[in-house]
Amino acid sequence: MSSVRVVVVGAGVVGFSTAVCIAEALPSCSVTLLAETFSPYTTSDGAAGILFAAKFPDIPLERQRRWFKDTFDHLLAISQSENSPEAGVMLSSGCQIFREVPEDTKPYWSDLVMGFRRMTDRELNRFPDHKFGQIFTTLKCECSSYLPWLEKRFRKAGGQVQQKKVNNLQELSSSYDIIVNCSGLGSKTLVGDAEVHPVRGQVLKVDAPWVQHFIRDGDGKTYIFPGIHSVTVGGTRQEGDWRLGVDEGDTKSILERCTRLEPSLSKAKVLAKWVGLRPSRRNPRVEREGMQLQGKRVPVVHNYGHGGWGVSLAWGTALDAMRLVSQCLYEIPLQAKL
Repeated sequence: MSSVRVVVVGAGVVGFSTAVCIAEALPSCSVTLLAETFSPYTTSDGAAGILFAAKFPDIPLERQRRWFKDTFDHLLAISQSENSPEAGVMLSSGCQIFREVPEDTKPYWSDLVMGFRRMTDRELNRFPDHKFGQIFTTLKCECSSYLPWLEKRFRKAGGQVQQKKVNNLQELSSSYDIIVNCSGLGSKTLVGDAEVHPVRGQVLKVDAPWVQHFIRDGDGKTYIFPGIHSVTVGGTRQEGDWRLGVDEGDTKSILERCTRLEPSLSKAKVLAKWVGLRPSRRNPRVEREGMQLQGKRVPVVHNYGHGGWGVSLAWGTALDAMRLVSQCLYEIPLQAKL
């Protein structure tokens, strides 16, 4: 019996995670990943890649916890292995601070990271504009290293990679038995999803090796995340904004806000400026459907719309997508397998 032909569309952190999960777990599948853009030019590449998450309104909390835990455990194992430097995965400790006490002082992932606790008054003294804070150790995943590492792992599992712009799913239906859509913001046109929209993010990479601990303002707009080669400082959250060019007004605002939290950054040299569009949605879409494509019913598994939490949830949603593909294997017509 020949393999079931599976195609994954999208080469960001969600696409490659999904492709790896399918290729490794489902040996009856021959998996091809198609994308127009690859690392270092994906949205994932500029992401700070620090693991925590916001709550999505309509997805059961247990499912969200599983997505986060599966991703955390997967990346923690890498961080504790010899692959850590090549994969760009490291432990990172720091604090999240709030101007007012938040409604939810203990987020759903607080017991899934390490050493989560409330900041003491003495620790908060550093930040006179903030009334509340949390300290914890989490993981940082640098996608400019992690994506090439995942690609290598995917190829080792027998996966094929092709650079190709996919204009519609119809063009894939004659060559593949199952389509997995991880196209992020591209789903707006690829599957006509009006709910997915951009949230523009601008960050700077600065040279500040003395900054060892992350600081994130609870509003999500100001953050300092030390990495392996540089410190990522940000940011912006501009809903519905498609601009990919660097905005110097944003650059100035980012540096001012981050320097208020960490005055020593005034001495840091700016190494790079980067803009990405987060593929945002009220809830991520991780589900399957049967689509009529060129006169036949083709199973399509969707895994997109993670917003700014792609790195934090990618492996967990990839495992879900793999399980959905596994279900499809029992339902595709017999002739596809012959």
